Amino acid sequence: MTDAPSTGPDDAQEPPEAPEAPLLELRDGLTPVIETAEALAEYCAALATADGPVAIDAERASGYRYSNRAYLIQLRREGAGTALVDPIAFASLAPLQEAIGDAEWILHAATQDLPCLAEVGLHPAKLFDTELAGRLLGHPRVGLASLVERQLGRRMRKEHSAVDWSRRPLPEPWLVYAALDVEVLVELRALLVAELEEQGKTEWARQEFEHLLSFTPTVRVDPWRRVSGTHKLRGRRALAAVRALWTTRDEVARTRDTTPSRVLPDSAIIAAAEALPTTRAALLATPGFKGRGADRYATRWVEAIQEALDLDESALPARTLRGDGPPPVRAWADKDPAAARRHTVGRDAVVALAEERSVPVENLLTPDYLRRLLWSPPRTRDRAELVEAVGAQLASYGARPWQVELTAPLLADAVIAGDVEPVPEPQPEPSPGDEA
Repeated sequence: MTDAPSTGPDDAQEPPEAPEAPLLELRDGLTPVIETAEALAEYCAALATADGPVAIDAERASGYRYSNRAYLIQLRREGAGTALVDPIAFASLAPLQEAIGDAEWILHAATQDLPCLAEVGLHPAKLFDTELAGRLLGHPRVGLASLVERQLGRRMRKEHSAVDWSRRPLPEPWLVYAALDVEVLVELRALLVAELEEQGKTEWARQEFEHLLSFTPTVRVDPWRRVSGTHKLRGRRALAAVRALWTTRDEVARTRDTTPSRVLPDSAIIAAAEALPTTRAALLATPGFKGRGADRYATRWVEAIQEALDLDESALPARTLRGDGPPPVRAWADKDPAAARRHTVGRDAVVALAEERSVPVENLLTPDYLRRLLWSPPRTRDRAELVEAVGAQLASYGARPWQVELTAPLLADAVIAGDVEPVPEPQPEPSPGDEA
């Protein structure tokens, strides 16, 4: 007699997987790349007479080229269709800027594309950032493909996201991929606008988008310090070698218009800075010193190392870069216990509010603003005056009015709470047996 099959919970069938969303396809087919003045003028005429916002995107050659310039610009406007513009073919895109006029731009992750679009003379009068809208709405994933699948039920292609867009001619599959990036932005914007209204975050978004209009990339101080592995080096002389090698690599990369890592990887810079070889043969024999330009520019690498070795001690770089902000939070308890208490209370309050409002904490208030405020708060302790002073200080850093309105009262309370030293808990009296 055979045993009957088990029907317990461990043998219950798993629910079938949800069917994969259908691929997003081009509604109007693929149009030719615009690379002549006549073709640009024809599209600009259609663009100027169409209505509604303009979806716009740009493709760069990150990982291949030194510059961050745009090598393809995609646009779509209802009534004008999609255009793929080759900016390399034009001395000026002024006709495109004029055709767009003061129409709203729709971008995804605007800070990535605004600089390269500005470089070719394209500047928005107003904009809508679908990624930022997704963040304000608390969506768990805010990549374009994720939002399109979540909001529109369509799956986007991802296979050409990291290709060399400076290549000419651009293959047709790449162009289809690029055109799809603007295909649904108008529709996606409409859905996100409705959701922002439903959550009462329309004004938040308006202020954030207005703030983006003045966005400029941050200019880094001592960018050579970003070489991966620098923190493992011992001694300021090695740091000087990293600086000299990085500067030489940057000059070569700029001249060749190639990404620096393709000239010499960070790992090779670290290997050379540790060993400090002074001859071409010794450098090339250094373990870990390899890369496309290791041999080709070996003489220049040796010269850079020698430059670092010849520096006077006073000219060597500091171990750490001194900023104008507060010290690391981990040091606050020793340097200023009241500030440490303020930070604990203020950070916890802002995190709780971010969870309550379903918005990432970094979008509710920039962490650097919070640290600066709680390290050096206003002097007054009258709560009404303090709330106002905290708000003014946050605004001076760049916080938007909606952020100030929500966080200033919480941070004012944190400032007041930080002034109160915790009362130590009473210790239990030792029992007679413990005294023995």
